[in-house]
Amino acid sequence: MERPYVFCHMMTSLDGKIMGRYMEIPESEPAGEVFYRLAFGEHPYYQHQGWLSGRVTTDDNFTFYEKPELDKNAAAVPEGDFVAKKAPMYYVSVDPSGRLGWKSSTLTYETTTAHVIEVLTGKADNRYKAFLRKRGISYIIAGEQSLYYALALEKLKILFGIETLMLGGGAVLNWSFIQAGMCDEVSIVIAPAADGSTETQSLFMAKDGLFSDTPVSFTLLEAKPMGGSSVWLRYKVNFNK
Repeated sequence: MERPYVFCHMMTSLDGKIMGRYMEIPESEPAGEVFYRLAFGEHPYYQHQGWLSGRVTTDDNFTFYEKPELDKNAAAVPEGDFVAKKAPMYYVSVDPSGRLGWKSSTLTYETTTAHVIEVLTGKADNRYKAFLRKRGISYIIAGEQSLYYALALEKLKILFGIETLMLGGGAVLNWSFIQAGMCDEVSIVIAPAADGSTETQSLFMAKDGLFSDTPVSFTLLEAKPMGGSSVWLRYKVNFNK
C-alpha cells in the first residue's frame, strides 16, 4: 500500500494532557514555541506537506462550530473525489459525515497557510459535497459508513502528493491511527506544567465502538532537552499486529 509517512506531533503537559489550563501559564510558552518551530518553523524538522486533525479539533481551532451553508436544491455532484487545487501545504480534516462549516478553502495557523482537504465517508450527502465544491475545498471519500484509514492515506499520497503527514489530534483520532497501524512515529514536546484536570484529553484515548485499548509499545528514537525546561521525545511505533 502506498501511503505517507505519518508522525503524531503533539505538545503535552507533564501529566500527558494535550489541552487544558496548563497552557495558560507563562511556563508553558517555550514548549508551545518548540512545538510550532519543529512542525511549522522556517526549517521544519519533518519537512511534511500536510497535517491532519479530527472534526472536533478543527471546530475548536478553525471553523468554530459554524454550520455549513447547504443548498437543498443543489445539483448532483460527480461521483468520487474532488481535487480543487494542488498546494505546498494541506490541512486535512477527518469529517466522516460532513458537518464542518468552512468559510474558505484555505486556513492560516500562525505563519502557515494551507489548502483544506476534507476526508468524508458515504455518510456525507450530496448537499455537503456541493457546498465544499462551491467553496473550492478538496475532498476524498474513504469508506462508506466508517473511515477506511488506509484508503484515506493512499488517496492523500496519490492525489495530492503528500509524502509525509503530521497527525495532530484529538486524542481519539491519534489512538485510532495508532491502533490501525497507520502511524509510524510519535513526537511529543512536554511542557514543564500540569493542571491535574481529569476532564481534558490525554495524548491517546480509546473510544468504545471505534478502537480498543489494546496496548501498543514504542521504541525511543531521541530524547532532547529544549528551551524553558521543555523536553522533546521521539518514539518509533512498534507494529505488534
